[in-house]
Amino acid sequence: MFNPQEIYYEKNIENYELGKELLEKYKDVPKKIIENHNNIEEMRKKQNSEFRNMKANLIIGVRKTHKFVENHKVSDYLVPYTSSGCIAMCLYCYLVCNYNKCAYLRLFVNREEMLDKIIKTSEKAEKELTFEIGSNSDLILENTITNNLNWTIENFSKTNKGYLTFPTKFSMVDSICNIKHNGRIIVRMSVNPEKIIQDIEIGTSRLKDRVEAINKLKEANYKVGILIAPVIMFDNWEKEYEDLIIYLKENLSVEVRKEVFFEIIFMTYSYVHRKINEEAFPDSINLYNQELMTGRGRGKYMYKGFVREEGEKFFREKLNKYFPHNKILYIV
Repeated sequence: MFNPQEIYYEKNIENYELGKELLEKYKDVPKKIIENHNNIEEMRKKQNSEFRNMKANLIIGVRKTHKFVENHKVSDYLVPYTSSGCIAMCLYCYLVCNYNKCAYLRLFVNREEMLDKIIKTSEKAEKELTFEIGSNSDLILENTITNNLNWTIENFSKTNKGYLTFPTKFSMVDSICNIKHNGRIIVRMSVNPEKIIQDIEIGTSRLKDRVEAINKLKEANYKVGILIAPVIMFDNWEKEYEDLIIYLKENLSVEVRKEVFFEIIFMTYSYVHRKINEEAFPDSINLYNQELMTGRGRGKYMYKGFVREEGEKFFREKLNKYFPHNKILYIV
């Protein structure tokens, strides 16, 4: 259970049901009123070394941007939804690229407005659309604070068209397992070798718990997928990732193995990550490898072409060996 050390909130959240609930829930937590959740001067001025402490704060506001972005992987659209940022501290977190050290958890209380746009867009479309609602945060984690995911599934399941999807690194799924969802929710569990989870995905659920969670979700008739992401090519990575795939084969339920699909995403990194990690996590693993990485746009790094090709060949071979009947949607 997340217990914020301080709450920063926009005054107008008091006009929303969820805003009132959160203020009551955290009535004993110190609070500050802010003008804009996107521009908290006090936070922007903090040093990188304070990154851990900044993650202990909670920001609550009203989401003003509702632009859907086309996507052609699992979903048709990436949709801004009820949160952005996270309280976990994965050393590669792509949200740091967007928010720099201000990648703390922000909650948005105008959920009715956001879900209404999704439903109307879905109903007007000529085909069944899939909406990615978890691209900016982890909704399983957020749900332990807001109950927004329960609320979303309950209300979206009343419609007869379209799908919602989201990824997660967390195992706290029990509360959504008894909700009527009509098969319209696709949950994708992100996994990595336990060594990476412990040392790099700081504050997330253990591999064993994630696998148990995906089994529970399939038993509750959710559509499920597995992301092996991000792939980090550290020493002995081939053995670690083959062991991971074997673990999945041995511990995913028969029902999951019948239909689960895979997504493979190689890690991207950045100069911003390097600076924050050096100052906030001075004893952590250095994820930047000059021999294997090359520039990707301004201040970003990706694995070199031949390294990615080697990695793609490895994952196609191993998944074909251990999961021969399951789709790999993409490798990027």
